[in-house]
Amino acid sequence: HVQLVESGGGSVQVGGSLKLACKASDYTYSTFCMAWFRRSSGKEREGVARIYTGSGNTYYADSVKGRFTISRDDAKNMVYLQMNSLKSEDTALYYCAASAPITGWTAFAYWGQGTQVTVS
Repeated sequence: HVQLVESGGGSVQVGGSLKLACKASDYTYSTFCMAWFRRSSGKEREGVARIYTGSGNTYYADSVKGRFTISRDDAKNMVYLQMNSLKSEDTALYYCAASAPITGWTAFAYWGQGTQVTVS
């Protein structure tokens, strides 16, 4: 079983920046794809960014393109989300997730408990 723990959340002014981090207990076939999701109060969870090992290919939600950057450091079992030019609508609980090779946002098997980001 893969355990994921997020950190780096907090409160920031509109236009500010935050960097989230996610530490995985181990990197295996089940962590081939790593991603960040978020859920705002009263809304459905949405995929924000994901990254694949090997190819390093990344995918972003249209709402964050040009502002957020996902990266990973396999030697440290870490995944990061650099968030710049933050907007009030970015306020949400951010979750780290992991999966075996997949296409899209719907088949992630492992989840962290989330870290809160509040933009005001």
